[in-house]
Amino acid sequence: MARLLLFGGKGGVGKTTTSAATAVWLADSGLKVLLVSSDPAHSTSDSLGVKIGTEPTAIEGVDGLFGLEMDPESKLSSLLPKLGKMVDGMNSKGGLGGIGGLSMMLDPNAKEEIEEMKSEIQTSEMILPGLDEALAFDELLRHVEDPNWDVIVFDTAPTGHTLRFLSLPEIIEAWSGRLIRMMRISGGIRSMLFGSKESNEMKEELERFRRRVLHVRRVLSDEQLTSFTLVTIPERMGVNETLRAHKSLMEFNLPVHNCLVNRLTPEFDHPFLKNRRDSELARILELTEKLSDVQVSNLELLDQEVVGIDNLRLVGEKLYGDTVNIEQSLGPHRIGSLLVHEIHRGMVRELNDEFERIFLHFPGIKRDELSLRSSEGVLLIGLNGREREIKTSVPVKASQVDAKLEGDVLRLDVPLN
Repeated sequence: MARLLLFGGKGGVGKTTTSAATAVWLADSGLKVLLVSSDPAHSTSDSLGVKIGTEPTAIEGVDGLFGLEMDPESKLSSLLPKLGKMVDGMNSKGGLGGIGGLSMMLDPNAKEEIEEMKSEIQTSEMILPGLDEALAFDELLRHVEDPNWDVIVFDTAPTGHTLRFLSLPEIIEAWSGRLIRMMRISGGIRSMLFGSKESNEMKEELERFRRRVLHVRRVLSDEQLTSFTLVTIPERMGVNETLRAHKSLMEFNLPVHNCLVNRLTPEFDHPFLKNRRDSELARILELTEKLSDVQVSNLELLDQEVVGIDNLRLVGEKLYGDTVNIEQSLGPHRIGSLLVHEIHRGMVRELNDEFERIFLHFPGIKRDELSLRSSEGVLLIGLNGREREIKTSVPVKASQVDAKLEGDVLRLDVPLN
């Protein structure tokens, strides 16, 4: 699994610049990095000076760096389509719309219950608060579980969106209860409307979606996988927002390790600028005292706009120091100066005369969540039902691979002969 570095904060504080600079620095240090953004404004493309899309795109000029801009809204139309269709059918015009002549077969109580539910539930209610964030995080999990990545850097939407997503499982519980009530109509109307098979499929789809959201939340609260960096500015509103966000993230057990105060006024011998800097330093001191378990650091306002790979490299060096050659081992590898992270590689290989040994980092994984098979000489690792190709030096049959799960590491011995 890839290490997940999340950068969050209120809008306009420099999250995109910080996350992009981090991704460039890590790739320059020899890691395979995916920079992900859920920002609909596509600021990541602007920051890199490179157009990226909805699939991992290699970033020219930075070996090992790929970019991805999510479009969760485009997925809403395909999410739980049966539920939307069902509600639309029950709310169509013409009395008991969608039932037609079958309404004559219903007793008055059944008709009354259907009309009551129709008035309560509208198609628009299918769009839950936090649903777009849920889709973004679910898509993110697909990449986090891919051992071909070492690190995933996620430039999140403003922190409020992340918190809204984290409370989504509880919202789903109440939301799905109303929908399931629609499926318990007396007199066999459920089967007449949708068929018992389709009704069961809808309930199963709801449950699968809820389980995925809970799984994402477990990953986000796993300190071995996830590290959250709060980005802010040295102003009262920024500080207050950061303190509120930190409190809420702690309630969901999200590991918050860093707080970067961006755009500190540089030190100049001018009364106005000196007064402003003194005020900003007081805000930073307040954050340091109140976030005692978080490394609080600051970055001065630069004299130019940070756009393009070269400028991002300059910011990366300020945040993490000179680039390094990270060891060819799973880790953990501690990196950084202003911002500090512990990084694991997702995959490491060793070769000898007899076999290729592949180590895969899967923190917190359970044996029954893993699968191993081959297809036409290609080795496939499955994690929670999602399969990824693991490149090997020679074509291989899964039955010939010696696989052993040792703590958080899956070791694969692939015979070369």
